[in-house]
Amino acid sequence: MNERLQPGGEPRRIAVFRALYLGDLLLAVPALRALRAGFPQAEITLIGLPWAASFASRFQRYIDRFVEFAGYPGISEAPVNFERIQHFLDEQRAYGYDLVVQMHGSGQTSNAVVLALGGRATVGYTIGTSSRVSRALTRSAPYPVDRPEVWRNLGLAALLGCTKLDPALEFPLRAEDRAEAAALLRSLPQGKRPLIGFHPGASRPARRWPARYFAAAADELARELDGNVVFTGGPGEEPIVQQVIDQMTMQALNLSGKTSLGSLAAIISALDLFISNDTGPAHLADALATSSITIFGPSEPRRWAALDRANHPIMQQPVGCSPCTYQDCPIDHRCLAWISPNLVSAAAKELLTRKELRKECYATSEHSHLAHSR
Repeated sequence: MNERLQPGGEPRRIAVFRALYLGDLLLAVPALRALRAGFPQAEITLIGLPWAASFASRFQRYIDRFVEFAGYPGISEAPVNFERIQHFLDEQRAYGYDLVVQMHGSGQTSNAVVLALGGRATVGYTIGTSSRVSRALTRSAPYPVDRPEVWRNLGLAALLGCTKLDPALEFPLRAEDRAEAAALLRSLPQGKRPLIGFHPGASRPARRWPARYFAAAADELARELDGNVVFTGGPGEEPIVQQVIDQMTMQALNLSGKTSLGSLAAIISALDLFISNDTGPAHLADALATSSITIFGPSEPRRWAALDRANHPIMQQPVGCSPCTYQDCPIDHRCLAWISPNLVSAAAKELLTRKELRKECYATSEHSHLAHSR
């Protein structure tokens, strides 16, 4: 690639196209961080879905500007309106990007979007036999099918010569996030531990562990550990959470539909353990260093699971029909139905026990250090 686009060169304006959802953007933050380190003087624009404006505002260290994606034929995440799309493309071309990074999947459709933005240089992945569109990229590499998503994104930064390739996730919390979370948790009984969160929702029904299983696991952990149980859920997931709570015998705090992104993150940061389907908030737990268990059904742990399996173990039942892309399972949902509540609660108890032992070891070490320093 032209030397001016190497770290230390001077691309004035960089655009990153990733019009996806919470988990997808969290897994892109390390790549954005790498781009900022590699091109410290450049203005970095994130082109994403409307919801991501608030996400981008939290990462001003890496993102200078946010532009709402207007859609494009073949991109399912946004509706297609040709007049709106043309206006969007005209504006982006006029803005004049020096470099556009395609961080929206394999490039099969998204490379056309990136080229249409009119940047002087383009970078992205290609898949299969390179199409004429993909060959038009300034620099490309084969889509790394077998790599975790966070490393796929970092691979694009590496294509640009960036060297600070740290896969650690992050999510900055604000004082107002913590205050909102504290107000929502105020009704919980005091002194009871541990504090365990459950997230039964997911965008695809096929990714949702059965409601009765969530209820059984939550009941067991609340009863045996004398813990507080909190349920979270985004807008529209209230019926999913209510279905779980209706099948419980123990008390639980229902916060579905009551949190902003920031307060959801602050609540997760306050938990001792977070149990979730494979969905965005599971990546928040990773970013906030909250121990978690993610339940995988039709999606790929190799791609989506946290890299640190010690603090973020997964539950999965290998079956021949997984992974799949069905919205609803057409058979018996065996990939999730065969993961029993007992398996999840046993993993939760083991994780919480290890966490408590680490706390005790740290306290003992600190006490010993203080005693010797007197």
